[in-house]
Parts: sequence; structure tokens; C-alpha cells
Amino acid sequence: MRPALFLDRDGVINEEVGFLHRPEEVRFVPGIFELIRQARSRDYAIIVITNQSGIGRGLYSEEQFQALMRHMRSLLAAEDADVDAVYFSPFHPVHGLNEYKRDTDCRKPGPGMLLQAAREYDLDLSRSALIGDRCSDLAAGAAAGVPLLILLDGTEVSPCEQENLSKYLRAQSLEVAAFQLGFQSAPPTSSTIT
Repeated sequence: MRPALFLDRDGVINEEVGFLHRPEEVRFVPGIFELIRQARSRDYAIIVITNQSGIGRGLYSEEQFQALMRHMRSLLAAEDADVDAVYFSPFHPVHGLNEYKRDTDCRKPGPGMLLQAAREYDLDLSRSALIGDRCSDLAAGAAAGVPLLILLDGTEVSPCEQENLSKYLRAQSLEVAAFQLGFQSAPPTSSTIT
């Protein structure tokens, strides 16, 4: 069994633009290529976990999402930053349309995507890590038994108390996250434990 580095997509891999579904809107977060390369060199599986309620809301289709992910994965691979798998939840309990309107544990903060990845890729969740930009990302990791949870600064401005998270790290950048993961010997900037 190998560990995984679980990455939220919007706000961690690519800059947040709101319901991203067009290839020309993709802008990668600085440091993502190096972070993935460092994790892969330590035999981490790279697993993307992303809520995609834009599908459920009818803003774009699953086919458009899959095409965008093929585009993003090819750009990542060109930087030697391959991703092993992408898991997504198109559902939303309130705003989903038709079959997409439901509450499910495969939508973060539920652990479903992580647990499915662990089964399908023989992952050791107890040695894994997760980087997200929302408290719901961290809550999904905690519910799945992932011990190292990193909140990337930018979206959440208050502590993740509402998700009953007792301990997680905050990182100002992906370079700081790489240090917190033990991938770098010196921090580029300060980090805090919450």
C-alpha cells in the first residue's frame, strides 16, 4: 500500500475562477508542478478530489468536465507532474437538478471520494495527506482517516471549527505546504498550526 496526496482542484491545482469548465480559463496555482513532482518522487499517488456542482446545476456537462480534465492532465504531464486519478462529485443537495439533487457522502465534506480512491488504488490513508482550500476539503480527509490536513490560505478566512476539525496546518503557499509535508528542508515563508 502506498500513501496518497489528495488535492482539491479549484484553488489548489488551478486558480479559482468560479465553475471552471473552459480550457482557456485554466491558470495553475504557483508551485503545483513542483509539489506534485516532489510527492511522486516519494511514491505518493496523486489523487484529485473535487466537488463539481456546476454539473448538477446545469452550468456545464460531465463531458465538458472530462474534456477539461484531459486538457489539465496533459498540461500537468508536460511538466512531469502526472496525476494518478481524478474523482468528482456532480451532486448538490439543494441546487442540483433532477438526478443531481441529492445529499451523498461522495460530496465533500463526506469521505466517499477518498474511500473509493483508497479501494481502487490500494492506498494507505493513515500515511496520506490532503491539501484543500476549504474546511469541507479537510473535513472529508479527516472523515476518511487522513492524518495530515493542510488548508491553503485564500478562500477560508476563519478557523475550521464548524467542521469539528481539531488539528490541521495552514499554508500560505504550495511551497509552504511542501515543507509541511516534509518535501523541502527549509520553509520558504512562515506556517502555523491551528
